[in-house]
Order: sequence, then C-alpha cells, then structure tokens
Amino acid sequence: MHRVAVVAVPPVTAFDLSIPDLVLGEALVDGRQVYRVQVCSSAPGPVAANGSLQVAVTHGLAVVDEADTVLVTGTGAREDIDPGVLDALRRAHARGARIASICTGAFVLAEAGLLDGRTATTFWARSAEFARRYPQVTLRPDVLFVEDGTVLTSAGLSARIDLCLHLIRLDHGAAAANAAARLIVAAPVRPGGQAQFIRSPLPPERGAASLAATRAWALERLHRPLGREALAAHAKVSVRTLTRRFDAETGMTPLQWLLHQRIHRAQELLETTELPVPRVAELSGLATPDSLRRHLVRHTGLTPTAYRTAFTHRTAANGGSSRR
Repeated sequence: MHRVAVVAVPPVTAFDLSIPDLVLGEALVDGRQVYRVQVCSSAPGPVAANGSLQVAVTHGLAVVDEADTVLVTGTGAREDIDPGVLDALRRAHARGARIASICTGAFVLAEAGLLDGRTATTFWARSAEFARRYPQVTLRPDVLFVEDGTVLTSAGLSARIDLCLHLIRLDHGAAAANAAARLIVAAPVRPGGQAQFIRSPLPPERGAASLAATRAWALERLHRPLGREALAAHAKVSVRTLTRRFDAETGMTPLQWLLHQRIHRAQELLETTELPVPRVAELSGLATPDSLRRHLVRHTGLTPTAYRTAFTHRTAANGGSSRR
C-alpha cells in the first residue's frame, strides 16, 4: 500500500488536512484501498488551527521517513517554520519520495529549498508574497497545480482536490482517478501541469441539478451524434430552457459541456486502453483523428500519441497499471 504522510504545519486549515484522507484514503482500485494516509506534525497533540476548530495530530515526523508521498498542507506560517519539518522534507526528497504541497504549503517546500530552480504554484492571494520571498522559484499563479519532476504544488480552494486526483491518476490511471472523483462528487480529473489553466477546465456543477439525469444519459452516448435538440428532447424542455439551465448548473453551454466530456473520455481511453487513435476518436465522439488531435492539443498541449506515451510511461514508472 502506498504510504502518504500529510504534514501539518501550524496554524493549519482543517479543510486542507481532511482532503488527502477523503480523496486518497478512500480511493479504490479493483475494490481495494491503495493509499494509507497518516497526518503528522513536529509535535504530536493539539495543533493550532485557523477558525474555531481544534485539531489533534497523533503521529510525529517519523512517518515522513517511511512515506512514499509527502504532502504539506496549507499553513498560516511563512516564517520560523520548525527546522525539524524542513529537515524531514529534505531527507524524504533525497531518498526519492514524491513531495507535494497544498495551497500555502508551497512556502514550506520553498523554505526547505525543494523548489529552487523549479516551477511551482501556490494560493493566488499569496502569490505576490511568494514571488518576493523566493525569486529562485518560477511561479505560475494561474494554474491549478504544477508537476516538476517528483515535486508537485497546487493552488488554493478546489485545486487541493485536483492535485490529489492527479496523484491517483499518476499512480493508477485515469479510470481510477475518475472513479475517485465520482465518489467525492467532484469535477472530472483536470490536468493542471501542462497547458491547463484555471479558466479552461470543466467547472464544478453548482445549484440545483435539474438536468443531472440528462447529463448522465448523454455520458453513456458520447460516441453518438448529440446536439442541443437531442438533449432538450430527453430533458423534455425547449432548447432555450436547456441552454439556460446548462449555464446555471455547469457554467457552460450544452455543446461546450459535450466537448469537454468527449475530451475527457478520449484522455481516459488513451491512458487505459491500447485502442488505435481512430477508434479512440470514434468512441469519444470526436469523430476523426484530426478532430481528436486538434482538441487534445488545444486542451493539453499534446498530440494523442504524445499524450498516451507521457501518461502510460509515467504510470508504469510509478508502479501502477494504465492499460486494461
């Protein structure tokens, strides 16, 4: 089982601490849990937290020395970080563990020197401060997360979830990551470290999901010709009403939503199967290899062949299986 050490650097945010356990700890592959998540701190016991909640941590930094992945959560501390935490992170990095940060946890990685000469991101509201303090780091404040070798950093808010889902994707492929996203009722996996900016990915659904059944119906028929008329007929509403409700619930038009879902389906097929590219285009509803190539390059910066090579090779290197 993949061991994950979540490092709490006070003052912490309880939400940040809970995300790795909710996403990674509950992830299933072939019906079994694949991550063991343990929260630790330099001084086990009560840990100062933001807000009215009290947080108790039972493990010390010894779990960092045994972890395959070390995640530093967001913190209000940006000065005088415990040297023991910094040393533990340096040791983990030196032995080849994967290191990641959530939100302002990037400040801790930078203090440890693990981001020197790398590209990283952090919570956008702290990006100017981060850039001033760590000029040796190339800051990307407009992305969900950045993967630079074995070091990953994420932005704030929902990007915490995106990062954890991306870790599952790296280890076990798109199907497992998408299953984890469905389990926690999150948006589909959104690549963040290539050409994927916050303004581009499929936004999370919001408000009353009056068209949820129609969207579920469409997801089973992405390989067929689908348009606004077909969606409206299934929902038993006019095209005008359909468009208005899609915008209210997803932030997209029906055709934009369909395109995003078809691209996600193509990504999953490229990662989890050995189907030829024309067949992937057909099954995802993108129709032709040229159409698939055009949309995938725009979405990720990679051609279908390059995308498949990049993700299948990385998954294999991390000990997972990306083909079924």
